[in-house]
Amino acid sequence: MGMKDQFQDKAKDLADKAKDKMGQGEDEASERAQQGGERGQQGREDAQRAQRDVQDRMDQDYDA
Repeated sequence: MGMKDQFQDKAKDLADKAKDKMGQGEDEASERAQQGGERGQQGREDAQRAQRDVQDRMDQDYDA
């Protein structure tokens, strides 16, 4: 195996590793985005629940 072949193989290996790392980065970003969406949904539900509680308390005050 000549030096040219060694460098070509090394370049191909590095390119393959770079592609793998890019794919992993995209997977991690997708996973983080999904988790953020789940937390956002939980936050919206909590806010709606708090708003209902406040409205219920105000209704009770006016009913009394």
